[in-house]
Amino acid sequence: MRYRGSLASAALGFLDGLTVLGIGWMTASFYHGGVFDDRYWVLLLVLLVAMSVTYERFGVYAPHGRFIDEAIALGKGWMSAFAVLLAIAFLAKETEVYSRFVLIVLFSGGLAAHWAIHLTFRLMQRGLEDSRRLENVLLVGGGALADQVYLGLRGNLWMGQRVVGAVSLGPSISETSAPPEVPLLGTVADIEGLIDEHEVRTVYLVIDLTDVRAIQDLYFRLLDRNVNVHWIPNIFTLELINYSIGEVVGLPMITLSETPLVGGRRLVKDVEDKLLASLVLLLVSPLLLIVALAIRLDSPGPVFFRQWRTGWDGKTFRIWKFRTMRVETAQADGPVRQASRDDSRVTRVGRVLRRTSLDELPQLFNVLAGEMSLVGPRPHAVAHNLEYSRQITAYLARHRIKPGITGLAQVRGLRGETQDLTLMDRRVRADIEYINSWSVWLDLSILVRTLFALTGRNAY
Repeated sequence: MRYRGSLASAALGFLDGLTVLGIGWMTASFYHGGVFDDRYWVLLLVLLVAMSVTYERFGVYAPHGRFIDEAIALGKGWMSAFAVLLAIAFLAKETEVYSRFVLIVLFSGGLAAHWAIHLTFRLMQRGLEDSRRLENVLLVGGGALADQVYLGLRGNLWMGQRVVGAVSLGPSISETSAPPEVPLLGTVADIEGLIDEHEVRTVYLVIDLTDVRAIQDLYFRLLDRNVNVHWIPNIFTLELINYSIGEVVGLPMITLSETPLVGGRRLVKDVEDKLLASLVLLLVSPLLLIVALAIRLDSPGPVFFRQWRTGWDGKTFRIWKFRTMRVETAQADGPVRQASRDDSRVTRVGRVLRRTSLDELPQLFNVLAGEMSLVGPRPHAVAHNLEYSRQITAYLARHRIKPGITGLAQVRGLRGETQDLTLMDRRVRADIEYINSWSVWLDLSILVRTLFALTGRNAY
């Protein structure tokens, strides 16, 4: 996701949160005769957490060309956060505790205040851009990456740069070689004159890795022009896994593939998993006993189904699931065939468990054992990995993070039988997207969305 810039996003996020706290505190105090009921702090804190998830989901702090687009994103994020708040209050049976008047004022006033804050911020940003002397920037190259550079610079006041135009790498100007809003000034043959004409101080080379020779020639031409030259390589034609830029032994380094669970991030993920899994296991333990008893009464055989799955970095482990098939057909280590709709192998209780996803609950034991996470790519059977890795590019890259009980692909409806290879490819793309954008907030967002995706047309 593209953001305005870390400082601008942080400033807007702080103002949005402060506004919610202010409106909530003043409205609740007014309603209760000048006394603030401490129970509203819980409501406001839950709302702030929900906002952090939904605002990221709808790209509220991403750069928007028009304010109407930003206002729509704000509206979606705010309404979704409020819906999560009301759902939690309903499930906790706390809806009668809070005043309807306070909730209505908080909802309408909060949305109006957020719109006002973002509009004011945008106008202030435009005013500062007009009042200060920005550094002129020229783009060399085009395509989606140039579009991203242009939007990022336009939305980041703190960079102090303005894109004056772009030049094409080819011998002639192409209508599609630059972002639509960036004027095409010419080709690289004209670059020296354009730098002087527009008083360009910085040049961004947005050029593919395959054009290294063009970069070398152009760089030496620009050395005498007293301009800053930055190369933004188009590495996005590769299947990047949690890419980053750093250095090693004093040399620049581009990391193309790396697990996001390194250092403190791994510790955060482990703590998140262990705490939440323990809490959920404590809450659902009576349900586990009921399901286990139903399985034993419905058909002969063990309560649990164990099968080898591929986990983090390709290590195999045995997954825990409630048995949903007849014991003579639910072979853990034999040839694997995906369950299909109206599969004759599924028992009566098993059909209910699959439709409600309750058969996955024992995987909480895998989470506590450190073999799985609450959120991550679903672990596939070893046989499936061997099959699909030959047909789908970067299929095995989904193992660069712990597998999960639920995941981004599952909340998007990409679950169940994959008769069409394109469906599995879409699932893999969603898994890689999750790895590249992993955060605690994303995990919490997926867990909340999972509550609404436990059943569906692909759950069988």
